[in-house]
Amino acid sequence: MNYQDTSNEINAHRLQILQLREKVRELQAAIEPQEVKDYAFETPDGAVHLSDLFGSKDTLLMVHNMGMSCPYCTLWADGFNGIAAHLEDRAAFVVSSPDAPEAQVDFKTSRGWTFRMVSSKATGFAEDMGYKGDEGLEPGISVFRKRERQIVRVSDTSFGPGDDFCAIWHLFGLIPEGPDGWQPKYKYP
Repeated sequence: MNYQDTSNEINAHRLQILQLREKVRELQAAIEPQEVKDYAFETPDGAVHLSDLFGSKDTLLMVHNMGMSCPYCTLWADGFNGIAAHLEDRAAFVVSSPDAPEAQVDFKTSRGWTFRMVSSKATGFAEDMGYKGDEGLEPGISVFRKRERQIVRVSDTSFGPGDDFCAIWHLFGLIPEGPDGWQPKYKYP
């Protein structure tokens, strides 16, 4: 197939993807919220509750990060750092991981991250939200709403190579061979 014919077919598929995303958004808007408890997380400044993480916003985007031992979770967090201010203009944004608060501060500083982090280590948060299974922790994101004294989860999804939450996969997807076995690293030459 020549370049233009293939490009036209690819664009038709991309339009279908956009239409499917709209259907997903419609379903998401109609979902029955799931009530959650007001978990207490650790920070370098002491305990903070889930309800406190909203600040002045009624919506909280909370990343379930596997911590500094995971180069993939680091890749996602590196990308979030670049858009954190934009996200925080619309909703509160926090990254949770099982790492101790002091370790989070050191790792966050080494990466130049500016977003807030909390430690979920001493909580059942990851497991209760479905991000800890038999194989251990799994990455993803939950979206919470605060309604007076009630906190509800209104959506969530997991992260993985090729997902919509890390631009690198889509850019690599433009290369005919795709990622071609590429794996994220903490540092590059």
